[in-house]
This record gives sequence, C-alpha cells and structure tokens, in this order.
Amino acid sequence: MKVHIITDLEGPAMINRFDQTRDVTPEEKKRSEYFLTGEVNACVDGILDAFPDAEVIVWDGHGSGGIDEMRFHEKARLIARGPIRAPYFLDDSFDALMFVGQHARKGSGGVLCHTYSSKTVEYFKINGVEMGEFGCRALMAGTLGVPAVLIAGDDVAVAEARELVPDIFGVAVKEALGVELALHLSHGEACRRIRGIAAEAARNAASIDPYFLPPPYEQEIRVLEGVSIMGYLNRGYEAIDPRTVRKRSDNLLDLHV
Repeated sequence: MKVHIITDLEGPAMINRFDQTRDVTPEEKKRSEYFLTGEVNACVDGILDAFPDAEVIVWDGHGSGGIDEMRFHEKARLIARGPIRAPYFLDDSFDALMFVGQHARKGSGGVLCHTYSSKTVEYFKINGVEMGEFGCRALMAGTLGVPAVLIAGDDVAVAEARELVPDIFGVAVKEALGVELALHLSHGEACRRIRGIAAEAARNAASIDPYFLPPPYEQEIRVLEGVSIMGYLNRGYEAIDPRTVRKRSDNLLDLHV
C-alpha cells in the first residue's frame, strides 16, 4: 500500500479564523500547526493499522507551511513547503490519495472556505464543474488512476467531496457555523476518528473509483473585484472578461490544479 496525503491548515479541529493560519500571528499559527500535525499523524497511524508496511508520503499543501516538523510521524515521509508544481510528486504508483485539514471551496459557507487563494479567486471551473482544491486535486489524481479515498475537514468540505466522489470516507472534525466560526470536536477526538476512518479507507481503497473527467479540459477562473488577471494571461490563459480567464488543454496538468 502506497498513500499520498495532501494537507492544508484551514481544515483541522480548533481552527476557524484566518489569523490562525497566517505568519502574521506566529503564536496562533504554531498552535494550528500542532493541531494539523496531530491529525496527519493520526491518519498515518490509521493507514499503518491497516497496512503495517505501507509507504506514506505527506505533502504540506499550506502556502506558508502547516506541518510541525518536530512532531511529524517517524514512519512517514514529508514533502515540506518549497517550489513545487502539480502533480506534487503524486504518480500512478500510489494506491490512494487522502486529504487532511481540507477546507471547502469559495462561496460554500464552509469554515475558512476559499479556492486556492482567499484574497484573489472567486471560483475555478473545469469542464463546467465548479471545484475547490479538493475537486481539482482529486481529478488530478484520477487522471493518474489514483482514487481519492479520505477527506478530513469541516462538514461542508466532506459534503463537497462526496458530491464528486460518493464513496469517499469522510471525517467531519468540525461543523461550520460561519466562515470564521465552527463547532469543534476536541483535538483528541478528531484524531481518534481520523485514525479509525483512515484505516477503513486504506482497506477499501481498491473499491473506490478514481474521480475522472475525460479530456479535453477547459478551465475557467474568475478573480475577485480589483484583482488583476495578468498573471493568468502570462501563463497562457485567454481573457473572457476583465475578471475571468479560460484555458483549454488535453493535459490536465497544463491547468491550475
């Protein structure tokens, strides 16, 4: 069993304000890294409960980093923050993709919901389907034949994932009461649930279909009011209007995933 885990910092229990995830508040962010790392380690433990010899690779997917390297699981390996592009060292040798600390897409009402950037992006669509980071990366994995089998985050993120991957195993570690408000499980209970469900997800990975859309692909990105689209135009996108761009390709990795 070989598993790739993608992490983010907005999804764990006990995190519900943007200032908890940003370097401008170092003490808050360090506490958040503690929560995320505990949940990631619990996921690794669950995989190893099911497959003691499993190979587990974790990619720290938070922009400014979200893993406390001093507490990272000794039986997993970490791709720490640095220059990286999709597919984030995921390939067809992996049996499963898991998401820990995942947030929902922009506009969903989920805790700290956003799509790649909370400050610039209004939405992403691929082949007409609106997707957040889960959807884009689950599709990325699906093009490689790798199923997305677990998501841990708030209840809105779990529901979003199940819209695309109905059989995915989900762990809702908090309930969204607003974009910056949530009803949380304790850290310990969140970790216990993640460990148990991760073991189930690993055991049942082969029964979950990869999320797949056939090529060609068309991605539409709309930015927030006042945000420039020049960066996208410089990467081969075409303007639809002053806030919206589009790009087509037979290769999903040519797009922003």
